Amino acid sequence: MLLAELTWPDIASLSKDTPVVFPVAALEQHGRHMPVFTDSMLMGEIARRAELELKREVLFAPLQWLGNSHHHMDFPGTMSAEPRVYLDLLCGLMENFISHGFRRLIILNGHGGNDVPGKQAVFELRQKHRARNDLLLLFATYWNLVVEPAKAHPDLQQQVMGHACEWETSMVLRLAPHLVKGHETVGNVPFGNAFEPASRGWIMNDRSELGHVGDPTTASAEKGEALFQAFTSGTVAMLKRVIAWDGASWEG
Repeated sequence: MLLAELTWPDIASLSKDTPVVFPVAALEQHGRHMPVFTDSMLMGEIARRAELELKREVLFAPLQWLGNSHHHMDFPGTMSAEPRVYLDLLCGLMENFISHGFRRLIILNGHGGNDVPGKQAVFELRQKHRARNDLLLLFATYWNLVVEPAKAHPDLQQQVMGHACEWETSMVLRLAPHLVKGHETVGNVPFGNAFEPASRGWIMNDRSELGHVGDPTTASAEKGEALFQAFTSGTVAMLKRVIAWDGASWEG
């Protein structure tokens, strides 16, 4: 179900155990070869495919395209909410539907920079509603919902999600190939280890002058479709776990 297409009486009539999904992404630079709306395009397509599979079982809010993208602000075209403003926005989206009586709320993410504020949002909101034992508040990034996404296609070279990389470039080639410009020639920017297992504060210029991380030269629309199928399957599987939750237990 698409929230944007329903009336308020339609929404009022739904079971309050209906999972509500808030897709979130970003508008930010994606290297010299990819559109700034890449994350939102990809997240929107995965949400669209998942909604088609789940029909009347899950309610999907419209995509929230503004994200936490300050680390890309050195590249023109990037738009970013202040980190605390973004965290409050995510809390507010979920708080709206808690006030409407819904109990199973999921932020479905399509941008790496949203990971920290997204997890913090569900943590803070749970503390605010600590007297409730019937709330399920989740944050999930779509590429983490598949155990081994690199096995989606036999020719995938990349093992993890990068930025304007083989995976993202392949998916945009599948979705809107006219928006990809010269990916075959931009070259490979290695991931590096960034002092792992420590977590380093960084901006994109620390990692890449071109604005991408990974090797988009190996991308193809065929790989993109395989990734879309894998990521949609992972998303649907997670949402089915939310549907099946007993409403009280820790496990899901």
